[in-house]
Amino acid sequence: MKKETYVKCMDFIRSTPSGVVIVNNLGKLFTFITAACYLFITAGCIWGRLWQELIIYLAIPGISFVAVSIFRKCYNAKRPYEIYDFKPLIPKDTIGKSFPSRHVFSIFVIGTTLLYHYTFTGVLILYMGCLLAAIRVITGVHFPKDVIVGGLIGILCGAVANILFWLL
Repeated sequence: MKKETYVKCMDFIRSTPSGVVIVNNLGKLFTFITAACYLFITAGCIWGRLWQELIIYLAIPGISFVAVSIFRKCYNAKRPYEIYDFKPLIPKDTIGKSFPSRHVFSIFVIGTTLLYHYTFTGVLILYMGCLLAAIRVITGVHFPKDVIVGGLIGILCGAVANILFWLL
């Protein structure tokens, strides 16, 4: 996206009553709901002594999160607000580490991982992931490619978890 497109999106959000607050709180809400579902389901695995499922629920998202974080640090892509010199709507002072979006990756890997045993919850989280991806772009903290690649990597890693569930 070009600077003008970011500015136009952010100006529209700013011009809407409570627009910035709503957009920021929706992003936080989607992240919180995803984390709560993930914690609840992993706690259920512990409670039910479903050790193989627990290992997959923890290992695949955990290992892939670390791998994505290391890649981001090494690749160190600049963020839109760094390149275009504007203030993003989400309070952020991070320099670089934009590609891929770790927020979007995380929500997609969790949503896809949960699809096998908890289809409704997985679909709900993936839907929130699409909305979160849009929020991360229109608030100026990520480029579209950052969220698209983050989502695709999350889906791929979650699919690995589902294959492992199927093989068990």
